[in-house]
Amino acid sequence: MKKKMPALVPAEDTTVDLLVVGSGTGMAAALAAHERGLSTLVVEKTGYVGGSTARSGGAFWIPGNAALPDRSVADAGTYLNAVIGDSAPAERGRAYLEHGAAAVDMLRRTTPMRFFWAKGYSDYHPEEPGGRAEGRTCECRPFNASVLGDERPRLRPGVMEAPVPMPVTGADYKWMNLVARKPLKALPRIFARAALGIGGMLIGRDYLAGGQALAAGMFAGVLRAGIPVWTETALVRLLRDGDRVTGAVLRQGDREVTVQARRGVVLATGGFDHDVEARHKFQSPRLGEYSLGAEGNTGDGILAGQELGAGTALLDQAWWFPAFAPVPGGAPAVMLAERSLPGSFIVDQTGKRFINEATDYMSFGQEILARDRAGTPVEEMWLVFDQRYRDSYILAGRCFPRQPLPESWYRAGIAHKSDDLGALARAIGVPADSFQDTFQQFNTLATAGRDTAFGRGDSAYDRYYGDPTIAPNPNLAPLRRAPYYAVKVVLSDLGTCGGLVADEHARVLREDGTVVEGLYAIGNTAANAFGASYPGAGATIGQGVVYGYIAALHAAGASS
Repeated sequence: MKKKMPALVPAEDTTVDLLVVGSGTGMAAALAAHERGLSTLVVEKTGYVGGSTARSGGAFWIPGNAALPDRSVADAGTYLNAVIGDSAPAERGRAYLEHGAAAVDMLRRTTPMRFFWAKGYSDYHPEEPGGRAEGRTCECRPFNASVLGDERPRLRPGVMEAPVPMPVTGADYKWMNLVARKPLKALPRIFARAALGIGGMLIGRDYLAGGQALAAGMFAGVLRAGIPVWTETALVRLLRDGDRVTGAVLRQGDREVTVQARRGVVLATGGFDHDVEARHKFQSPRLGEYSLGAEGNTGDGILAGQELGAGTALLDQAWWFPAFAPVPGGAPAVMLAERSLPGSFIVDQTGKRFINEATDYMSFGQEILARDRAGTPVEEMWLVFDQRYRDSYILAGRCFPRQPLPESWYRAGIAHKSDDLGALARAIGVPADSFQDTFQQFNTLATAGRDTAFGRGDSAYDRYYGDPTIAPNPNLAPLRRAPYYAVKVVLSDLGTCGGLVADEHARVLREDGTVVEGLYAIGNTAANAFGASYPGAGATIGQGVVYGYIAALHAAGASS
């Protein structure tokens, strides 16, 4: 039986050293500040704690941290220089690498979490100088959320809920997805995670993985430290004394309260994921309402900073993430390995391929927006696959091998199936001749094992989510077994990543480059420290955690 949501902690006029607005990676800033002796308050707009972090895969890309076998960050610096270029200030990347390991050490000291290296989860651009095919991504080990006690219901739910208690890490998912192809590798992981989840439940433990584990772990640290958390409490405006930010006016229900902050305010309110008007203005008028970010992310922190003259950058960018189209009234379904697996390809409304389907998800979205700006938009996308593919892999985290697709998908028109390619093309509204030509061309390339059209499988990143039983290219196989399927794909995202301009100390900068004293921005409230790039899995959480730590350190050293 689910526990009842605990009573709301009433907001009141108060004074603290550091006010943190937002409870995703903002909790890392609060933990670091508390460890430095600062009185800290976390406020959260929604009723849940965890932000988009709790809805994510929970990985973090922080080179040199103690969970990695190599603590050196020299080649990581080379890599960041290569992938970021001039799209973000170099000092932001340097500060990230300088403080990354210490930020993770801080989480190890202040929370019950323990971390592991997701060996083999390649950097997203491993062929660039300093890139690593073995990757630098880490995750939280399955975490017992029962330590949250009565506060457990306040943890934000995840995107995918398992039908049975089963804490599946990203590293687990890679192999579980291949259960029909590599059972000796997958089944022990499945049994181990099921035993941990179900066995834990029988003795009163609630094991979580991924973003749920990371958010729960930070929340547990916050509770253990006695840091107050006010939920359902929104930012109204920032307070100033001269040019310095000194606190904020907050609203909880129909009441407004004032919080004075001696050392400053950390804006960790996320991006503007669910401000559709702003997204159409800064990104593309074609975008649907498909963001996977937390629903409270409507740009509050960014707007509050702009009211004080703060500069903004990279508002056209997001952590793009292709997803399966939702049924009416539903949400998009996460699409992780499906684009990389052999026996499938993606077409647009012309019936043609337009991209390396297995590329990292941010680059995938950037290509779509680039086509939009060039006047050749991708109006629709369909993942096409055959029966061998359907019998071999998990789809959308819910359709197991050999399991039929949900009837609701067919009724909604987001899935179609046919033995005849022409009929399938007509069903999805693409030219039959073009579609059949694409089908034959793809099969020819797949049979040869080399995608000379788009390079699918050339990168170590592509191959991470491939099928190692398929040679010579784990990302390519011809479609030969009817019936053939098409499932609609939409461009979703994990949140926007353009926002307030911040420096290497996480301090917000005005449009003229001067510092807004007492104001910090981290995570997706700040313009991406990696510019227009995504270095590796968990870079978004990584920069939230690291810059939360940096902001706390700076605030702790600031004059009162």
